This record gives sequence, C-alpha cells and structure tokens, in this order.
Amino acid sequence: MRLRHILFIIILLQHILCFGGKPFTVVIDAGHGGKDAGAVGHVLKVQEKDLNLDISLRLASKIRTAYPAVNVVLTRSSDIFLPLQKRADIVNKNNADLFICIHTNSAENRSARGAETFILGTERMEANLDVAMRENAVMKLESDYQTTYEGFDPNSIDSYIMFELMQNTYLDQSLRFASMVQSRFTQELKRDDRGVRQAAFWVLLKSACPSVLVEMGFVSNRDEERYMASDKGKREITEAIFGAFRQYYGGISDNGDSAADSTGDDVKEQKKAEDTDQEEKKEEQAKAGNSQPKAEEAAPAAEAEPAAEAAEKPAFRVQIFSARTILPEGDKEFKGLKNCVYEKRGDWYRYMYGGFATKEEAQKECTKLQDKFPGCFVVEVKK
Repeated sequence: MRLRHILFIIILLQHILCFGGKPFTVVIDAGHGGKDAGAVGHVLKVQEKDLNLDISLRLASKIRTAYPAVNVVLTRSSDIFLPLQKRADIVNKNNADLFICIHTNSAENRSARGAETFILGTERMEANLDVAMRENAVMKLESDYQTTYEGFDPNSIDSYIMFELMQNTYLDQSLRFASMVQSRFTQELKRDDRGVRQAAFWVLLKSACPSVLVEMGFVSNRDEERYMASDKGKREITEAIFGAFRQYYGGISDNGDSAADSTGDDVKEQKKAEDTDQEEKKEEQAKAGNSQPKAEEAAPAAEAEPAAEAAEKPAFRVQIFSARTILPEGDKEFKGLKNCVYEKRGDWYRYMYGGFATKEEAQKECTKLQDKFPGCFVVEVKK
C-alpha cells in the first residue's frame, strides 16, 4: 500500500474519531433552478440559476479535493427545480454541520453593486425584507404551497412575524462563518462591502445547522454581471468562499468539534485577532482601575461563577446560545439550566455553561445538553 494511501486512511480515521463516527458534513445549495431562473442580467442575459450552480459545483470540487474526509452534499448538481422545503430537508436528512446557500442579487437600481452575506434573523428586518421576499417567492411555483409551508405567504409582511418568535440556536456559528465569507469578498477581491445582514429566509429557518445565504453580486449591474459570468470572476468567487470554509473548518477544533487544518495565514490572522482582543481587554481593565472583570461581566444577573469553577480556572465550557442582550438568571432561554455565564463578542453575548479541565469532559456534557440546545458546542476558555 502506498504511503499516500496510508496517510489518507490515518487522516480519515482521525476525523471519524473526532466526530464520534460522523464526518463533518457541508451542504451546498445552488439557489433557484429549472423553471425558476432567478434573477436575469440586463446585458448578457445571464440567468442566476446558472451562475449559482456553476459556483456551487466549483466549491464542492475544491472542498472535496482539499478535505477528503469532509462529506460534501449538493442540493442540486444539474438544472432542476427544487422546492425550498426540499432543500432544507436535504440539510436535515444529512445532519449537516454547515449549510451554504449560493445566490446572485438583483435590484431595480442598476447601479447597485457589491457582495453581502445573510444569516437568519430579524435585525433590521424591514430593511432586508425585499431580498427575503424575492428569495422566498419561489415557493409560489409549487402546487398547494400554502399547505407545504404551513400557511406562510412570502408576499405578506404578517407572515414574517413567525421569524421574530423563533430562536436561532446556530446564530453565533452562522455569524462567524458569514463574517469570514464577507471578509474574503471585501479584503481579497476588493468587492463593495454590503455587510453581513439578517433576513427571514425560509430555507435558513428550516435548516437545523449553522447556515448562511451568500449574495455574490448584482446581476442587474452591467459590470458585476460581466465579472460573475467570466471564468476569472467565477474562480475568484469560488476561492473566496472556499477560503472562508477553510478558515471556519480549521477553527472548529478550537471549539471542540473536530480536528482540521490549522496551518497558514488563517491561523496567523486568528492568533493576531486573539492577541488584539486580549490587549483591548487589558486596556479597558486598566482604565477602570481594576485588573479583574466586573461582576456583571462574569455571569448573567449578579451571580458569581459556579462554585466548582471558583477553585480552579476552567479550560473549557459549553456554549449554548448567543443573544443581543444580557439575560437574567432564570430566564426561559436557559431552559432551567443554572449558573450560566456570558462573554461579550461585538454586539453579541455568548452564553456558556460549566467549567471543565479537559475537552473530553466538556464534550460529554455538551452531548447531554444536545436535546435542550441542539446547536451547543465546546469552547476553550482564554487564559
């Protein structure tokens, strides 16, 4: 047996052990298809469905080549019509760890340009409602769509109230990957930055894993249509999304989910960001005249850290969800879980439970919490 084959088997076994028998699964969804052309360009008459499929196939090929142990699933690999619910069903059936929806934008204003990446949510919902309505409208091409989509009307503002009532368990992870995608588009490709946004997409709502919807650019813009239709544009866009996947997948080992690529510029950038974060914390503490964090920053309400953690600083915790506000101890979002702590990251508060000396102990607790918090994962506590 060749050395290359032996190394491949070793790597595959490592990933199987890390996932408890389940390989990391990424589902790539080429938006629209078949009778649903999506947006159409004004100059070259490029159809969105074709651009989405081309990029999706290229991205799947790159991931499979770079990471043979990763299970890559395409919702469609040809020009077929696929209902939104069916796409979400594929994600859930494969128990996906990441869902990437590939789309192309359009606007009446033909000067509109740039890339944007969406995650599920209702932040500034009215501002992004037109995009959500356009992408959700495909469900009307299905017969008896109101039964399939539980009475949801993609053109009715009232229907979107349901999105405000849901809790996005995977918000933190989705936001992390979306930020990586957007950063690649803007910093490497120098695309106009339309930011990471939240919107009410049905396909994201019904997919039980970290999920993003990428709007690569505006096919309604003459220059962007030509760029996305060119081989150079397709290669660059694919490379940008793949680079984000490499960074995300490589960083998952830091959260206790799997071992993966941990070399190259991505790790250097992550280390630099962590060092900067630590320096900023030190400066804030120095200004406050206190080297210790404030009590309200250690845990929800005024609770101290759990007694089990007091004697020794924990190395790992289980992150259960993220929120934009500080939640008091006993809030219904904790589902009866006591002594949770939080850490602020940007505009978000990441809520964590427990304190464990080893990753294995934390992972065991994480498994127990899966029923209550399906998107929970292990995080390493920064010293």
